[in-house]
Amino acid sequence: MVVDDHPLFRRGLVSLLSYDQRFHVVCEAGDVSEALRLVRSMSVELVLLDNHLPGVRGVDAIASFKELDPSLKVVMLTVSEDEDDLAKALKSGADGYLLKTADSEQLSETLHRIMEGESVISPQMMNKLVATLRHQGRPSGEQSDRSKTERLSPREHEIVLLIAKGLSNKLIARELDIAETTVKIHVQHVFKKLELSSRVQVALFAASGGLPPAA
Repeated sequence: MVVDDHPLFRRGLVSLLSYDQRFHVVCEAGDVSEALRLVRSMSVELVLLDNHLPGVRGVDAIASFKELDPSLKVVMLTVSEDEDDLAKALKSGADGYLLKTADSEQLSETLHRIMEGESVISPQMMNKLVATLRHQGRPSGEQSDRSKTERLSPREHEIVLLIAKGLSNKLIARELDIAETTVKIHVQHVFKKLELSSRVQVALFAASGGLPPAA
């Protein structure tokens, strides 16, 4: 489902997604109230949600979508680069935070990654989030972070830092001059060793002080 109060943008997005057979847009909505009604009555697996909607903002509605269906993927697709909006979206359970300035050719692939279980944030927003968390410092109650970090190999340490910069597996492979399949294996090992389940969590772990800079 595409939720946006601009009909022309909705139609353009629906047209773009129609070229990818992995997706089928089952409905559209112009505000949160209509969107929630449609989720109750239709089989929706993924919601593309704008933030600046009439009435209830997108970030304020994420929890309501998740309450209706915890398995529903909710992805913010917005022009808002506000760090507070990003933080609230993630806290409310958003599965992705993408900017409308994103490359349209990569949008379908990004959404597919989200449907496969990844959490994706636009690189520009990831960098802002990392900078904000580093400024705030390491949160309390994370005494076990150091022991988790010590489980990482030097290569895995490098990969965590690159994930924190918002790089995809393909870009990490290019940066380290290794195969993309090798990066995927390393990422799975990172998840297991750090006891995390998504790239966003890994990036937050690194940004909050759980991982020191590479030597």
